[in-house]
Amino acid sequence: MQKYRIDNVIDNYHGTLIADPFRYLENPNDPDTDKFINEQNALTRKHLDVSPEHEYYQKRIKELWNYEKFSTPRKIGEYFYFFYNDGLSNQPKFMRTDNLDITQAELVLDLNKVDESGQTALSSYSVSPDEKYLAYGLSISGSDWQTIFIKDLETGQDLADQIKWCKFTTLPWLPDGSGFFYSRYPNPKTVSEEDSSRYNKVYLHEIKTPQSSDSIIVEDEDPNKSFRLEISRDKRHLILNVSKGSSSANHIWHKKFDSDDNFEPLIETEKSISQFLGSIDDTLYFLTNDKAPRKRIISINLDEKYEDSWLTVVPEGMDVITGAVMTKEAFALAIMHNAYHQVMLYSHTGQFLKRIDLPTLGAITEMHADYDNNKIYFDFASYLYPNSVFMCDVEKGKAEVLWQPEIDFDFNGYETYQVFYPSKDGTEIPMFISHKKDLEKNGRNKVFLYSYGGFNLARIPEFKASDLAWLEKGNVFAVANLRGGSEFGEEWHQSGMLEKKQNVFDDFIGAAEFLIRENYTTNDRLAIKGRSNGGLLTAACMLQRPDLYGAVISQVPVIDMFRYHKFTVGRFWVPEYGNAEKNPDHFKFMYDYSPLHNIRFGTVYPPLMIVTAKTDDRVVPMHSFKFAASLQTVNLGDNPILLRVEFGAGHGSGKPTNLLINEEADIYTFIDNTLKD
Repeated sequence: MQKYRIDNVIDNYHGTLIADPFRYLENPNDPDTDKFINEQNALTRKHLDVSPEHEYYQKRIKELWNYEKFSTPRKIGEYFYFFYNDGLSNQPKFMRTDNLDITQAELVLDLNKVDESGQTALSSYSVSPDEKYLAYGLSISGSDWQTIFIKDLETGQDLADQIKWCKFTTLPWLPDGSGFFYSRYPNPKTVSEEDSSRYNKVYLHEIKTPQSSDSIIVEDEDPNKSFRLEISRDKRHLILNVSKGSSSANHIWHKKFDSDDNFEPLIETEKSISQFLGSIDDTLYFLTNDKAPRKRIISINLDEKYEDSWLTVVPEGMDVITGAVMTKEAFALAIMHNAYHQVMLYSHTGQFLKRIDLPTLGAITEMHADYDNNKIYFDFASYLYPNSVFMCDVEKGKAEVLWQPEIDFDFNGYETYQVFYPSKDGTEIPMFISHKKDLEKNGRNKVFLYSYGGFNLARIPEFKASDLAWLEKGNVFAVANLRGGSEFGEEWHQSGMLEKKQNVFDDFIGAAEFLIRENYTTNDRLAIKGRSNGGLLTAACMLQRPDLYGAVISQVPVIDMFRYHKFTVGRFWVPEYGNAEKNPDHFKFMYDYSPLHNIRFGTVYPPLMIVTAKTDDRVVPMHSFKFAASLQTVNLGDNPILLRVEFGAGHGSGKPTNLLINEEADIYTFIDNTLKD
């Protein structure tokens, strides 16, 4: 049992008094917070570094990670632009090629030379129509904040222009290449900390001018709205994506590019999710879940743009349309069937053309269209199939491998398959399981169970080199597709949010019980992991069923459900979680599962490692700090409660390769060393 400074802080939530003794750990500038972090990291290193497994995972994960990685090429003008990593570079290089031959590709930007630490990442980019300029956003130490720069692609030199205070912005160029649109937040020095991520506006920047002269294009009285602007391929239409908070719902506004009129609402139905696909003259095409929880493609003619005149081009089916792109002759759709993808081609009039064969049960992670040449490019991966880029000629209706890496691993000796199991209320939940083909279900296997369950994000098959090091030792890797995600459409999402959040925990607990019941493993050989919202998942499930797991990883987790909305972008998650402070009904159901408020004295909790980053500005590390301090204070058993705090990293995006390898090695060391042999 650890002893820490305890403050007498008590809050009143609708008549219920709630103590918050480690409130001071919310303050990164408190000397006791720094002391706490240093002590925790020292304790964690002492535990991990002496483990015989640490050297194996550090060495083997690095070996497996050393392979070529490439993003899906995007056709802009005469070039294809893509990201490329030859193996262990901390950040991928930004490249372009006019013939899709990687060996002949031209380097556009190499951030490894800009920042040798690897902590500066390329977070966004946009090439001018004449391919003379590159607008690109850089983020540092994993921050969501980015600064926009402009590179002259002819000279290779940056202009003096710098644009600050941006997050998640698009950068669409004017047709003549004289400037571009972007969205940003206020200068933090001019507003309160609470308002630094509010009052998003769209601006127009003209190159070779200071940001102070940029003109406002879009603003709104609602401070919680945020905007993403697109320009249609033919430069005739401006499409404005309007969202609020973390809700997946959005509205679509529109205006003609050459018009002086204001933007007008085009799609504003309640809780709809819509994505602009393209246009033909004054007919616009959208992927939307309006009146179609599993999504459909609609067309809107601007002469008859009212909802009654919308036409369904591709109707909603039994499976979810998760993405679509448009070429001059067809739509290519990524269809999610039972949490894995299929690719279907449809004509512009909605006629089914062809199903594209894929190599295995896996997922499309990125898809782009070469409109004029009637081709699509997509990235495909699975647990045992490394990310590979495919090219599909729509007219031929066949996908061919364009770029595929070679990895030092015998994939033929392993298998991935899907099972379904019942949750507490009888709902059938899918789960992917991977292991060696000769695995015996003898109840003695070490199993690593992973999931997420929230924010309309599907837990689709993905490839991670570090997981191979786990499988190579004869262990099992499993991923459950819980409610709260998008695996079966918006209804699946809504059945795992707000007052229905307990469904997500029940689904995950059901996955663990299935793996034990089916004799894959036992509870002391079962580890669980989740990150961000998934970190909340594993923390809550550990507290609800501490008997069920042999090891727990809670990574960059949301833990304090009463105060999460008070930090950085946390208030944007209220549509997903609720607000316990303002709404007594929300308080009741959030109190039932909030990890920080469900720790019980006298309970022996399983071994736990909490993983966070000191500069995470999305899920701030105070969640992890307060959780670790609270658990260590009441922990009566011998099981370790560890906190690993990363420096020079954020929530995860843009993290350099060396830090990723170290983190994965530590996680697998903790799991393998902790679970029973």
